[in-house]
Formats: sequence, structure tokens, C-alpha cells
Amino acid sequence: MTDAHREAIVDQFTRQAVPFSTAPSIRDEAALRMVVEFSGAGPGDTVLDVACGPGILACAFAKIARHVTGIDLTPAMLDRAHTLQTEQGLTNLIWRQGDVLPLPFADAEFTLVVSRFAFHHLLDPGAVLGEMRRVCAPGGVVMVIDSAPAPDRAAAFNAMERLRDPSHARALPLPEHRALFAKAGFGAPRETFYRLPSDLEGLLSRSFPNPGDADRIRGMVQRSLVDDGLDMAPHRVGDAIHLSYPVAVLAARR
Repeated sequence: MTDAHREAIVDQFTRQAVPFSTAPSIRDEAALRMVVEFSGAGPGDTVLDVACGPGILACAFAKIARHVTGIDLTPAMLDRAHTLQTEQGLTNLIWRQGDVLPLPFADAEFTLVVSRFAFHHLLDPGAVLGEMRRVCAPGGVVMVIDSAPAPDRAAAFNAMERLRDPSHARALPLPEHRALFAKAGFGAPRETFYRLPSDLEGLLSRSFPNPGDADRIRGMVQRSLVDDGLDMAPHRVGDAIHLSYPVAVLAARR
């Protein structure tokens, strides 16, 4: 990761820490439950949440796993994670501030290594997936949950997301996610897929695009109402425009 990209991530997620961590779609209990169940996690697992953000997924895993570690680059996000942990009365979590390439952990240290909504911010997601495999014990599970636009719509999707969040690098279509797993030495991952809902103005209110870019985004979404060229299933509810982000969930055994 370059210094400039690292600074962009810290800048964006320092400002997004509260609105991101309180967004209903990010905290959605049904989606969290689905991810935890899909992982197959149980009371004997030690979990690492890579780029854990405000700790929402880490806390969900902590309710069933033996121990959870969350690592993130942005101190403001980890402050939110500490707060959530306290609110939920969880004692089997620790948090580390740091980069994810390389991961500052020993080989085979965890039985489950996960990352949610982070890969689209990574300049080298394949290298990070390789690190996730390294710190996962043999027989353990590595899991990625991230945006996955259709291949023929990925360019438009990513163009809009870079306008919305300048720390966005590239959301990968599902075939590219699969290719990353294969290159990292995994067999074919188990997969599931869901949609992450958001209303456009709410999304913009918790994002920090550069001046003028919010209006450019509104124009792109308006055009997508006709052809869904962004792969976000845009639709109107009264005067509001609602979106539905495509999300892939992939899990492979080490």
C-alpha cells in the first residue's frame, strides 16, 4: 500500500467512523448472522477480522467463538470497536492498530480469518489474501465478504464508488474473487451472495466525496434507473432513490 493510499483510507474512515458504524445496513443482524453461520465458526475457534473497521463483525463472531482479534489501520474505527465491545459486554476480543500487509501475526495463529467490506480498498488484494492464508491454521477457514459487481458493469460501479469514496480501489467481480482464491492456493471456495440496501442520500451523507462529485454520483444513479448500468438495482421509493449493492461471500478451507 502506498503512503498516499494509506492516508486516503485513514482520512476517509476517520470521518466515516460514526456514520459508517451506525448505518443500519452495516449493522444488519440478519446479514451478520448469515455470515457467521456460513463460516461454520464454533466455540473452539480463534478468529482474526482483517480491516475490522468498527468491530461489528468481530463482535458478532465473539458471541460464539473462543477469541477474536480485530486489526484496522484507522484509530477512529478502533475507538468505535472498543465502544461496541463495551456496549455488548464482550470480553474475548482484542484490537490492534496496524496495516494488513503484512499481517503482524504468526503463521497458523488463527482458525478462522475473515475480512468484510475491505478488499475493494486494497491495492493488492491478492497479497492480503495470501497473508490471510498464512496466518490461518491448516484445516481452518479463510473468508472474504465484499462488493462483487457483474463483470460487464464493474467499470461503471467502480467509477461511481471512487467518486463517492476516494479511498476505494476496485471492487472485484465474482470471477476475479475466485481467481484470487485459486492464486493464493485454495480450492474452489464455497459461495453465497446477497444484496446490501442503502438509500442514495443516506449513502452520500455518510460518505465524503470531493467537491462536486456528489452531484456527479446523483447523475450516474439517475441514468442507472433506466439501464441499471451500475449493478445496484436502483429504484424509487417515493421521492427517494434506493440502491442495492451486490455482495459476495466466499469461504475456503486452508
